Amino acid sequence: MVAPVSKITSEKEALLTFYGYPAEHWRHLRTTNPIESTFAPVKARTDLTKGPGSREAGLAMIHKLLEAAEGRWRKLTGSHLVALVRAGARFVNGELVEGSEKNEEKDGACSRRAIHNS
Repeated sequence: MVAPVSKITSEKEALLTFYGYPAEHWRHLRTTNPIESTFAPVKARTDLTKGPGSREAGLAMIHKLLEAAEGRWRKLTGSHLVALVRAGARFVNGELVEGSEKNEEKDGACSRRAIHNS
């Protein structure tokens, strides 16, 4: 039983990285389903046609399938916060730290550090 506990405590920073993103994005970060569901029609069509034939035909097919699927994708919750995340804004327990996007650019510090207030 000691091994699981030591693994969790040694990987604490990685486990808590989740809290360094906006709380609105947490539901999207908890799952890989968007990736799986995006490529499901591509896999199904590739299996059905026994492969695309050539690399160019395969890329064209994938592009068209993803383009068609794009209309059914759900918008990211808190999509207005994506620009802040990309700019390096810092979030603590899912909440934006005011002025952090300016400080991050100036310091060059990593904004995705795990921050957990116990």
